[in-house]
Amino acid sequence: MKRRIIFTEKAPLPVGPYNQAIMIGKVLYISGQIAINPETGVLNLETIEIETTLVMKNLKSILEAAKMNFENVIKSTIFISDMNNYSKINEVYGQFFNPENAPARETVEVANLPKFVNVEISMIAAL
Repeated sequence: MKRRIIFTEKAPLPVGPYNQAIMIGKVLYISGQIAINPETGVLNLETIEIETTLVMKNLKSILEAAKMNFENVIKSTIFISDMNNYSKINEVYGQFFNPENAPARETVEVANLPKFVNVEISMIAAL
């Protein structure tokens, strides 16, 4: 199967040697997104809620570039630097999904994340 690179200027540029997303067949693999404002390139870590909202908006932009939306997401991975933020992150994350159609997911606490952010989310979506 041929792979297709998905790119949008409405999401942050990658901070390393990777692409925003790769489409293989009808499956989209989205790289982990952090709270970088795509218009300014600046991190927004003001609160965990604002940070998580920006991450989800960045993911939404990538989904849209692939002609998808959150209904297409089948798997999410959430990396957080402090499990004490779990409920706040979960509350924001949940606003983007219909509970009956929410994807499979894991949430993992890690020692550090790129640019020392508090949350990073990756997704897999399918048509």
